Amino acid sequence: MADTPAYDAPVTAESLEQIGLFGALDRDMLTFLAASLHTVDMGPGDLVFREGDTSSEMYVVLRGEFEVLKRSKRGVDARVAMLGTGDWFGEMSILDVQPRSASVRSLAASRLLIVTRVDLETLYRRDVKAYSLLVLNVARELSRRLRVADGILADLVASLMDDVMSGRHGSAT
Repeated sequence: MADTPAYDAPVTAESLEQIGLFGALDRDMLTFLAASLHTVDMGPGDLVFREGDTSSEMYVVLRGEFEVLKRSKRGVDARVAMLGTGDWFGEMSILDVQPRSASVRSLAASRLLIVTRVDLETLYRRDVKAYSLLVLNVARELSRRLRVADGILADLVASLMDDVMSGRHGSAT
């Protein structure tokens, strides 16, 4: 196996401890997860899932690059995020059991770690503390993403208000 490229190496506890989702989990739990979770390889342009799909898994980027696409009311896909090694996505469908809110597509040869709802239930039954830490890590990332989205929305609204105000001011003179 010495000829196996590093990107095809098996998932290990050491590789998982480098990913924020698994932060604060002990070595035994990381070893368990490394042995029990599955991976999938993606090629450039492969769709991981489509907005509106129903499924119950999330994905961790072990290598590669992905784009998150949101469809507008006019049917145009707009890139709303880029994801790379160590990022994760799809967690909302596990937490709220709703259809996918966006599409995710691979931009390069990539490898994903799959975490299913069943995997999380198994983790809960095996070690409630580890389960709680993992869910807390997901919550922290969701909070960070919400703060970013709030900032973008505030900037957009402020910009639109500036345009409206300067248009009104300009028409009065």
